[in-house]
Amino acid sequence: MAITSLPSPDGQELTIVIQGRFDFGAHQEFRDAYERTNLNPERYVIDLKGTTYLDSSALGMLLLLRDHAGGEHAKIRLLNCNPDVRKILAISNFGQLFQIA
Repeated sequence: MAITSLPSPDGQELTIVIQGRFDFGAHQEFRDAYERTNLNPERYVIDLKGTTYLDSSALGMLLLLRDHAGGEHAKIRLLNCNPDVRKILAISNFGQLFQIA
């Protein structure tokens, strides 16, 4: 599991790239990716291109990010989901809470 944070040059967007399994073992690393930055971005991008697995704890972590980013007003995009990850997000109705592309 590797999680990296990549701020945009203007600091308005934070991209979090997740490689491998996105499960409870990634909890602290995922939180650190958005909490331990000196930025206050308006938008978040979660790049799931390298994510091979996602479980219910990962869904909970995404909800925690949503709360951190402003709740209903949060601008969070989930990108590059493989078919298995996209299916889990669809079953969980996350399309109503996040922009999934």
